[in-house]
Amino acid sequence: MTINIQLRCSLLILFLCFSSQSKASQELEIDGLVLDRSISRFGHQFYYEFSNYWRDLPSTAGFNIEIRETVIPKAGTKLSLIMNNQLVYVTYLGRRLAPLNERVEQAVYAVIDAMARSNIATSSPDMAVNGW
Repeated sequence: MTINIQLRCSLLILFLCFSSQSKASQELEIDGLVLDRSISRFGHQFYYEFSNYWRDLPSTAGFNIEIRETVIPKAGTKLSLIMNNQLVYVTYLGRRLAPLNERVEQAVYAVIDAMARSNIATSSPDMAVNGW
């Protein structure tokens, strides 16, 4: 009887060991997100327009964007675009509303360029350092 209980306990321990390893290998990864860390009306408008462009971009899987806004007293705000923990684009917004279309388009082009560079770096380790 005790051998049967010991056998069951050891099988249970083995099962728990293998099931925890399979859960760790099947982690859920969320990508293609745009995070809004802006605090002003201009920052929220920039985020809204950028996210409209982001939805139309193909192959955004594997890339997360964070729009971070920092207030600069008496001067306005600084908007930073961070893609996968790397700074991609920075712009300064004054205290008065100015058209954001050009800045949003510049940010989109900067992100597309950074995405292409990242894909090249991951696909070819020879070109990762200098591009040649």
